[in-house]
Amino acid sequence: MERTLLMLKPGVLQRRLAGEMVKRIENKGLRLIAMKMRQLDRETVRAHYAEHVEKSWFPDVEAFTLKGPVILMVAEGKNAVSVMRKMAGTTYVEDMEPGTIRGDFALGTTKPDNCLHASDSVESALREIALFFGEGEICPWEDPLEGWM
Repeated sequence: MERTLLMLKPGVLQRRLAGEMVKRIENKGLRLIAMKMRQLDRETVRAHYAEHVEKSWFPDVEAFTLKGPVILMVAEGKNAVSVMRKMAGTTYVEDMEPGTIRGDFALGTTKPDNCLHASDSVESALREIALFFGEGEICPWEDPLEGWM
């Protein structure tokens, strides 16, 4: 089974969207095996987005991610990374498709405050999960519906 890190970004709680996003993830058949809420600090945001820190747009991402608490989750399932990337949708508002999480919940028309982070590869997922969760915080469980999903 593959694992992916998901981060519901600031604004999701204020807009009361967390339950709807979790529902979509679960309805797709992914298992949530870890979840917590946390106010991130600058050092952690920079570690999480290490490959992007020098990019011109990073200060905006950093400032937004520090605006309020995030909900961190680990989802597990067959092809979890690619399944969640498709469900999340594209990064840029002009390309966001209705029916994706970002497409349905992005605010704005040119520069949305992206509501969801989903790992972009299995390697990134491993690094990101280790940044936010200790082994004792991950709770895998047997799904009796596994053969149906």
